[in-house]
Amino acid sequence: MNHNFAIIMAGGLGSRFWPTSTSHKPKQFLDVLNTGETLLQQTFRRVSLTIPKKNILIITKTDYLNFCLDQLPEINKENIICEPSRRNTAPCIALAAFKLKKIDPLANFIVTPADHLVTNESEFKRIIQLGLSVTAENNILLTLGISPNKPETGYGYIQFKKEENSFNTEIKTVKTFTEKPELELAKSFLETGEFLWNSGIFIWNANSILSAFEKHMPEMYSLFEEGWNDINSDNEKAFLETIYPHCPNESIDYGILEKSSQVYVLKSDFGWSDLGTFGSIYTHIPKDKKENALVSNNVILYDSSKNIIHSSKDKLIVVDGLNDYIVVDRKNVLLICKKENEQMIKQYMNDAKEQKGEDYI
Repeated sequence: MNHNFAIIMAGGLGSRFWPTSTSHKPKQFLDVLNTGETLLQQTFRRVSLTIPKKNILIITKTDYLNFCLDQLPEINKENIICEPSRRNTAPCIALAAFKLKKIDPLANFIVTPADHLVTNESEFKRIIQLGLSVTAENNILLTLGISPNKPETGYGYIQFKKEENSFNTEIKTVKTFTEKPELELAKSFLETGEFLWNSGIFIWNANSILSAFEKHMPEMYSLFEEGWNDINSDNEKAFLETIYPHCPNESIDYGILEKSSQVYVLKSDFGWSDLGTFGSIYTHIPKDKKENALVSNNVILYDSSKNIIHSSKDKLIVVDGLNDYIVVDRKNVLLICKKENEQMIKQYMNDAKEQKGEDYI
């Protein structure tokens, strides 16, 4: 029996990518790179290089069930898990672990967001296979850390211990986690050679992660354990609707990984980006002679350079005299802002919601 599984988390909002990504259709269901595949489709195809398709589960918000079914016709509806509400990654992963343990007591699995980019899929496959081989035999919590190439302030960082351990030379013991640092601190991280970007991709077996929940988040563990008989049954939907309001809105990093002594990091370099901002999209899109990145075939530019322009295919966009800007035209929202201010986009979205209403987000 193949005990390897995958959980693809596809319920996020992608708020830093607004207004391309909205609550009605977040970025994981969009072809943001103009490749012919949505990010969810890319992730599913990439994961299926290692994991049998029947062993891949998608966790998403109930509102997005039809997107998953339409974009992944090869997956069974039973493999799509619908959360009644967004409660961050800890409840999502707890639910997945309980479901997989009930399916297979020896379940060993990868957890990955649906909206990240990987450009070296063969190396990704090698890393996943290596990680799964280690977690199948050891009750550890393994996270994938990306070798940083610049002092990025938009990513979390993992500090590792340089001494060897008994698992593999590519696997290091985690020392600390740091959320998105200021620029000077990020620069100092790179100088030490002891820090990796936190990819948000994890590998572990069901028993090890559930033991960690029982120890570090006992109340949440108890909520799911009490519904053991309801999980993977016709009663699951009603059970989840009952307990989800009581689950803390907490990330797996904060709830488990920062507290556990069993956390390790597998150093990885497979062309990863979380595609969290338009700036990250800009680096992965072909550019014209003046370094404009166009996610549209219907743009005319004059005296403009280093912009990213994202628009619907049927609308003509004419731009004159604009440099280093983000221009996004999407249905009822037009965003124009400096690339250097892209970290403000989430605030723009929140202000639009507060001042103009839900229709715009």
